[in-house]
Amino acid sequence: MKITDNPIVNLILLIITFITTTIAGVEWTTGKPAPYEFNDLVLGLPYSLSILFVLGVHEFGHYFASIYHRVKATLPFFIPFPPITGFFNFGTMGAVIKTKSLIPNNKAMFDIGVAGPISGFFASLILLIYGYTHLPDVSYILAIHPDYFSPDYGKGAVGLEFGDNLLIILIRNIFVNPEQFVPPMSEIYHYPFLCVGWFGLFITSMNLIPVGQLDGGHLIYSMFGPKIHEAIASVSLIILLVIGSFGFLESFLDLQLHFGWSGWLLWAFILYFFIKVKHPPVMYFEKLSLGRLAIGYFAIIIFIVSFSPTPFLISF
Repeated sequence: MKITDNPIVNLILLIITFITTTIAGVEWTTGKPAPYEFNDLVLGLPYSLSILFVLGVHEFGHYFASIYHRVKATLPFFIPFPPITGFFNFGTMGAVIKTKSLIPNNKAMFDIGVAGPISGFFASLILLIYGYTHLPDVSYILAIHPDYFSPDYGKGAVGLEFGDNLLIILIRNIFVNPEQFVPPMSEIYHYPFLCVGWFGLFITSMNLIPVGQLDGGHLIYSMFGPKIHEAIASVSLIILLVIGSFGFLESFLDLQLHFGWSGWLLWAFILYFFIKVKHPPVMYFEKLSLGRLAIGYFAIIIFIVSFSPTPFLISF
């Protein structure tokens, strides 16, 4: 038996990821650096349980779709990341499953590829709606930043702002009482359900980029075939390079554009050299049913409303 076939490995990685995300959650939500007392760890549980929920739902979407099509697949492997104090991270690098047999046709490829991001999207949506409908009063942010309403708040410090996307703007406008204090995107990482909901959408949009063997690549290839997929993938990679270049220039030239993120350059590099632009062929390619096409277009809409060209804005 290979080590990846042993469910004990999955369980150990899950436990370690639970620990690292709980510690990261304490820092995100309280703003206090480690070391922590054991009693402090309970403050990180809403964050860690939420992020494991989103990642687990996403990966089990892939897993159960694989089982449905009799494609052998592993259980999810959660990937922990050490929560280094002061270092920007979420306590995890996500989760993955590994298919262990060939995917026979584009219908199975479509179902397996689309099941993960759609499942993860709804998990993130649940957290965001719950987070925005159960916002604590302003005393919560004042307990973390007593000088929050001071004119000098944030001056001389490094600022981090998460990028808005269309879905979060819509949820804010629908579910939040305008008389209630609503944390700006520069503070939502202190609110675990909003932070993880945003993170879930970020991961979903990254996976739905229609390049190579990303979930979005499976989707577009299965819907439209190799030629259209290659064209869309190439254009998508160019767009990533452009917005990544804007972010890179912004960090050095202080253009005040507040557009783009240099991390997209790294992601484009990974896609081009490791994941590849083209999608490998499947054994049998058939036209998808109207039902699957409708689900595919829904997934494309998910990508549009979840994507942020500037997911992270760091100010000095």
